This record gives sequence, C-alpha cells and structure tokens, in this order.
Amino acid sequence: MFLGSFKTNAEILRFPPTWLPVSWRWENYREAMARAPFARYFLNSAGVAAASVAANLLLSSAAGYAFARLEFPGKRVLFGAVLSTILLPFYVTLVPLFLLVVRVPVLAGPQGWYNTYQGLLVPSLGSAFGIFFMRQFFLTLPRDLEDSARLDGAGEATVFLRVALPLAKPALAALGVFVFTAEWNAYLWPLVVTNTPEMRTVQLGLALFRGQFGTDWALLMAANVVATLPVVVVFLVAQRFFVQTAAFEGFR
Repeated sequence: MFLGSFKTNAEILRFPPTWLPVSWRWENYREAMARAPFARYFLNSAGVAAASVAANLLLSSAAGYAFARLEFPGKRVLFGAVLSTILLPFYVTLVPLFLLVVRVPVLAGPQGWYNTYQGLLVPSLGSAFGIFFMRQFFLTLPRDLEDSARLDGAGEATVFLRVALPLAKPALAALGVFVFTAEWNAYLWPLVVTNTPEMRTVQLGLALFRGQFGTDWALLMAANVVATLPVVVVFLVAQRFFVQTAAFEGFR
C-alpha cells in the first residue's frame, strides 16, 4: 500500500505488477488531501476515539476492579450477564442502538442525537471486553500492597486509585490501543448515524475514493497511508507500557 501510494492508477493495475514506482508521485498525497476536507474528518475521528478511550479506561477499570476484588450479592450473575453481551454481533444490536440514539434523548429535538457527536460516541463509551480484560488483569495482581493500604486505613476507593490503578498502567495502555484502533477504523456506525460531510469520519472519507464507475486506487492508497499514521503513533507511544508488562511478569 505504501509503495502503491506513489504510483499511477495504470501502474497499480499493470500485470505483472512492479514493486517500485517508475516515477515517485508525491503529488498523490496532496491530491488525496484536497479531494475532501480530510482535516475535518481527522478531527472528528480523533475526538470520538479519544473520548471513547477515556470513557472505556475509566468505566472498564472501575468495573473490572469491582468484579475482581469486591464481594457483593449477584456478582457472578452480573458478570455472566456482562460476558454474554460479547456473544452478540454488533449487527444484531445496530437497529436497537440507532433507535435509542434517535428517540431516547427527547430534549435534543425530533431527531435525537442523530448526526451529532453524542450519537457517534454513546455506543462506544463502554464494552464488555474492556471489563473482562481489566478484571483478568486485576486478578493477576498480588493483594499484598492492597492489604497494606487497608491496614493503614485506606478505603476501597483509595486502594483502587492509589494502589491498583497505577499497577494497571500496562493493561490500561493495551486497552487504550485496542479501543482507539477500533474507533478510528469504525465505518458502519458512523455511516448509519451521520448524513452530512461535517460529521464524517476518516473511514467514511476514504470511501469517497470508490466511485460507481471506478476507483482512484492511487489516491485511495495515499489517503490510507495517512489514515494509518495515528494508529501507528498511538501504538509507539504505548509500547513502553508493554515492555513494563513483560518486566513486571518476569519480576513476579
């Protein structure tokens, strides 16, 4: 894809294919970014992805800690109910989610949160996978530090915020990468819940290069390379936490 982004359409479709471009067409990137307001699309995707990551890290870590460390009536049943939602494909819940977004927020007007940032964001604020992931990580942590904090008079909230959460940075980083990648690459839900160019995300913008009578492959590949960069940057930033995970496992 990277090498193809510097070729012409004719060179991309040539058989047998060539590995390197005959002439490096850097203007493919300029033309791709000028084809549509990609700056707005990037801003929309980045805002939704960042908010989704923040909400998932907060809710999943709190719920995961509760399922791993606290005892309360119906704990196993509730956790089983949460896990059961993983078995439901997103396509099954698509229509109910759309109806909730459109009809439930009555104060937002006759269309609810349709074609709004709230509509893009609400379905991705939490996930059963995130809760399960954080619960499993908290179960692997030794209880000694938590018990020491309780002996010093710390409450459960303090133990969670001051002891468990700092130790969970590697898991939070991994979950953040998963959520960011999923939201950045989301296509179906933004397609369903938006209908104006101002609300489009990056993936909807990439679809503009595929027309009814043909596809501009050179510009599509160039735009795809640019759209991949944020995910690569996020992974590189979070990579040091993955190294900490390996070091922690070896030390333990």
